[in-house]
Amino acid sequence: MEVKYILDIIYLIASVTFVLGLKMLSHPDTARKGNLYAAFGMTLAIVGTILLYNHTDGYTTREPAKIILILTAIGIGTVAGWLTARRVQMTKMPELVSLFNGMGGACAAIIGLMEYEHNLGKTGALATIIAGLIIGSVSFSGSIIAFLKLNETMKKPIRIPSYNILNTVVLIALVLFGAYIVYAQPEHLFLVVLLFVFALIYGVLFVIPIGGADMPVVISLLNSFTGLAAAFGGFLYQNQVMLTGGILVGSAGTILTLAMCKAMNRPLSNVIFGAFGGGAAAGSGAEVNGSIKDISISDTAILMNYAKKVVIVPGYGLAVAQAQHVIHELELLLEERGVEVVYAIHPVAGRMPGHMNVLLAESNVSYDKLVEMEDINPQFANTDVVLVVGANDVVNPAAKTDPSSPIFGMPILDVENAKNIIVNKRSMNAGYAGIDNLLFYQPKTSMLFGDAKGVLSKLVNELKQM
Repeated sequence: MEVKYILDIIYLIASVTFVLGLKMLSHPDTARKGNLYAAFGMTLAIVGTILLYNHTDGYTTREPAKIILILTAIGIGTVAGWLTARRVQMTKMPELVSLFNGMGGACAAIIGLMEYEHNLGKTGALATIIAGLIIGSVSFSGSIIAFLKLNETMKKPIRIPSYNILNTVVLIALVLFGAYIVYAQPEHLFLVVLLFVFALIYGVLFVIPIGGADMPVVISLLNSFTGLAAAFGGFLYQNQVMLTGGILVGSAGTILTLAMCKAMNRPLSNVIFGAFGGGAAAGSGAEVNGSIKDISISDTAILMNYAKKVVIVPGYGLAVAQAQHVIHELELLLEERGVEVVYAIHPVAGRMPGHMNVLLAESNVSYDKLVEMEDINPQFANTDVVLVVGANDVVNPAAKTDPSSPIFGMPILDVENAKNIIVNKRSMNAGYAGIDNLLFYQPKTSMLFGDAKGVLSKLVNELKQM
């Protein structure tokens, strides 16, 4: 059998493992195994390429220096990625995802810069290179800005006057510039490098005005960009593995982006053309009138101990406090006393898609207890106690009642329909949308102030003594 066919078979096996791995990621019980399947497929493709690619066109001469450089780069990347992923805290996982996604975009951009001169005279190949260069560069710089926003280095969105018009003009100019390079095919790299810098600037402009509350949508959108850029690399090299992986990442990221947009009641066009996420800075909603009331740990314990059904609403505050293990202990303790306990999961709770699912899975919370918004909302009317831990905008009734609110129209968890509502927060500070939460001022709501881990630990101890 010819070497080329052996490599094709290896690529086919790797592509199948990607598809199987992605399918298995759809359920927590199989997600770990699916990740390992996909990693095995990628390892197989890399090893096959290094060992066999030089033989596919009849060449048998090896270049040891290049092989050593490739293996060294793989080794450095493997060690750096492994150590970073092992040491990162769960609260920092969104930043890590954004950073790694940016590295993928940077790779696609570098491929474009390296391959341009080798493909002069080939219009189709140059079009693929320039498209991958633009998309990869935008994904890289945009992901870095998202990373800075998620770790709160950039705390506030920056709005430039006439931003929507400016951003659209820059995008059109970027596309026309890229088309000109494909048409003119300049021999020197100066214009290509200029295009690269121009694309980096657009990536920054694209993400800078978007608020932190909208980062889940931004991350999934940039992820789809990186997948698309990788797919262009697959076209360029006629590499089935790059093509399959890029298409899977791009399509999955696009589907997830649309799902996030639906969950926030925002059209995708607002994301692309810049009118996304700036509303929080522009409007503050109607003035809130009313008072709040506190509740003690002991009163909370009594209320939950004699409840028939308790719904826990996790939010970013739970992740910040690293309280996922304590809340699972609370759940088990209540269930021992005959209380039904489930978790209400909003699609955009946290700082990345599925953030709460991942956080609770770390503490071995059963997946069956994680109930999506559409399924849990009808159950709130029959719920005795709702415990909101670190969530804010996703439970704010202003989304349904206040047309002046920047979150108006966003689907929320209908916790206000429950019989008793307890909200754990460190303070009365507004959420990422920058507005007061009407839920906190309702008569059925009681505020349990303090760090989530400390408060929940005290609550567990109180319940144990009852």
